Formats: sequence, C-alpha cells, structure tokens
Amino acid sequence: MTEQPETLLKLLSDRRNLSAPDFVSLFDRTAVEVIGKGGNNPTCSERTVFRWKAGQIRPEALSADTRRVLQAMFGCEVMALLSPPPAADEPQAPVFNLEQEITMTARDAQDKAGATAAASVSDTSLDQLTDDVSSLAHAYATVPPIDTFRRGRELQEALQSLRDRTQIPTQQQRLLELTGQTMALLAAAAFDLGSFGNARRLARAADLYGESARFDPLRAYADGILAYIAYFTGMPAEAVSKARHAQTYGGLGDTARRRLLAIEARAHGYLGDVDSARRTLRLSVEGDSGARDDLHDGVGGEFGFSAERLAMSSSSTALLIHDGDQAERSARHALDLISRRPRASRSAHVLGGAAADLAMARLLSDDVEGAADALTPLWDIPGEQRVTGVLVRTGQIQQFLAQPTYRAATLSRELRDRVEDFTRAASSHQLSTRSALLQLEA
Repeated sequence: MTEQPETLLKLLSDRRNLSAPDFVSLFDRTAVEVIGKGGNNPTCSERTVFRWKAGQIRPEALSADTRRVLQAMFGCEVMALLSPPPAADEPQAPVFNLEQEITMTARDAQDKAGATAAASVSDTSLDQLTDDVSSLAHAYATVPPIDTFRRGRELQEALQSLRDRTQIPTQQQRLLELTGQTMALLAAAAFDLGSFGNARRLARAADLYGESARFDPLRAYADGILAYIAYFTGMPAEAVSKARHAQTYGGLGDTARRRLLAIEARAHGYLGDVDSARRTLRLSVEGDSGARDDLHDGVGGEFGFSAERLAMSSSSTALLIHDGDQAERSARHALDLISRRPRASRSAHVLGGAAADLAMARLLSDDVEGAADALTPLWDIPGEQRVTGVLVRTGQIQQFLAQPTYRAATLSRELRDRVEDFTRAASSHQLSTRSALLQLEA
C-alpha cells in the first residue's frame, strides 16, 4: 500500500519533481511576478519547504503575500495545500485550476530550459556584444573619452561574465578577441584622459588577450598604443622599438602598417633623426598593397587610421624636424579632409590637432596672425573632448609664444592667454596635460 503524503503541497510538488532547492527558486520567481515588491518580496528556505510539505505550519500563520505566492504556484487555496490530500473518491475533493497547472508546468519547463541554456553562451548575445564593441570603436572619435571609458568598462564586465559561462573553444576565442578589443579602447581612452600609467597597463592587458587569442592585429594595435605612450612620455627610442616590433606581426593590413609607420616617424622626429623620419613618413603615405585585417579594417573606427588622421600625424612629424612648409601642407590637408565629413562625425582630436599644427607651422614662419586664424576651429571643441594630443599641441604653442620675442606683442599675448584658457577649461577628467613633448624646442 502506498503511503499517503502528509499534505497536498507535497503531493503536487512530487508530481512536478520539485526538489527543495527547485521549490525555493520557483517560489522566488513567482513572488517577483505576483508580488513585485523587490527586496520586500516574501521568501522561503529549504527548511521551511520541508515544514510546509509535512503540514507543520497552520495556513493562518503565513503572511498574506506568502499565501498569494503559494496559491499562484499550485492553483488552489493554501488551506487545501497545507492539509492532507483528499482521497481519490472523496466527493469534496477540490477541483484544481487546470489552466493554472498548465501555466505553472510551462513556466517550470521554460525556467529549466533557461538554466540549461545558461550553461553556455547564446550566439545572439555574442553577436550583440560584437556589435557593441564595434559601435564603441566607431563612436570613439565623436564622444568624450570619459564616456568611452565608462561604456568600455560595462562591456568588459559583460564579456567577463560570458567567458565564465562557456567552455566552447570557438566562443572562448571570440570572447577573448572582444575583451582584448575593449581593453584596447579603454587604453586609448585612458591615454586621452591623460592617465599614461593606466593606459600602459590597459594596453598590455589588451596585448595579453591578443596573445591568448592568437590575434596578431590586436597585439600590433596594443604595441602601437605603447609606442604612442612612450613617445608622449619622453622615451622616443622605446617608441621606435615598439612601433617596429608591432610591424613584425603577421596578418596586418595596410591600415595597420600606416598607423605604425606614422607613430614610428614621429618618434624618429623626436629623436632628431631627420632622414629616418622622412623615410618612414614617406612609407606611411605610400603603403597601398590592398591588404586588410580583421581589426584595423574589419572593425575599424578607432582601430582604423583615417586619411585625415594620417595627414595630421604627418604634420606633427614635419614640425618635429622643423619643416614648416611640409607641416602646413599636411595640416591643411587634414583640415580639408575632415571638413568633408558631416559635422557630427568629425573627430575633435583630429580637428584640434591639425588646427594646432597649422598654427605652429605658421608661428615657425613668424606669422602670428596666420596662427590665430588657424586656431579658429579649436575654440569650439567642448572641454570634455580636449584630449591629450590636442592639449599637448596647444601647450607647445603657449610655450612658443612665451619667448621674449613675442612676450610683449599684443596679438601674441592675447593668443597665448586664449590658449591658456582653452587648456584650463578642459574637462576635470583630463588628469594630466604634462608631456615630455612640452620640453621640445619649437
């Protein structure tokens, strides 16, 4: 003879194969749906479930919210649930809500399917995160770096959560690449905010993800950031070394090589190696084999290296080797290229950098009025988008105009004061405007 269950609650739970942990989990989910009080929802423990099933508690001892949840879970009154189950032939046996039973069974099936799916990563989730990283890279040039940093940190956490949930090699590979790309964007944002040490750490983290994923374009990009940081912090020889090492990775496209050659050319200029600077600069402009890679060209955005950005970098290199004419041509070319873009998609970094380079080129020719005119686009750059590269360039202009030759001239003094105000009004998130480049003689 089969032993009669202590309560109807136990009978129904057994029929649905609800263990105590499953019961608690279902209770919590139902409370969210039925009560919706957040942290004030009723709860139960496994020990409580055993007491309920054994009929060791009176229905009136339960709170009204708890009774509502139990009724929603099993489709009948709590008084009946906590009482012995009726005999099969008992005329007063309660008529259960069939629709409620079907609903709860369907919910259980959905929850268990969701738990099974949670053991792996949905391709849809991966596709969305891929789109999110790409969007962040493409929006980089037009949004404040602090916004990029915050969004990148959120993406990093989401990617880490997915990496903890899958052991599928292809998914792990993809997540490693996406996490590395996010780290690289965080490194770029940290640099633009003036946090050189943290930018270096993040770039190295991106490199490690690239190494783990065997994704060489990411490693090359990370080395390019490290070269750029070395350049701005007064270590041009290291910048040359990093840029050259990055070019040794396989599978790089023309965009990647142009970026690395442009960085190397500027480092040669900083070192005073005019011949190497000119040669590398020429290679950065001429390289066009049609080769592409999945990061610099496939993702693009901040990972790319637009024609106007190359022109701006070329103007900076020309200034370093005291070629004012070449600097002016390249800066004007950069400004012309960026003016063809819709206003909303123009990079504040490139616009401000090229304008400052054009002004400095004119100052080298003692054309203060021309320099003032060249700086016109600079004043409209919002404070939160006055990034490191722009602030260093304006700092050089300010120092140049502080020379005795210009100190007493009215226009020079006005321009110097306006540049100083521009720097001072930069976002409070800009941690440092100091760079070894400020010590270079114009």
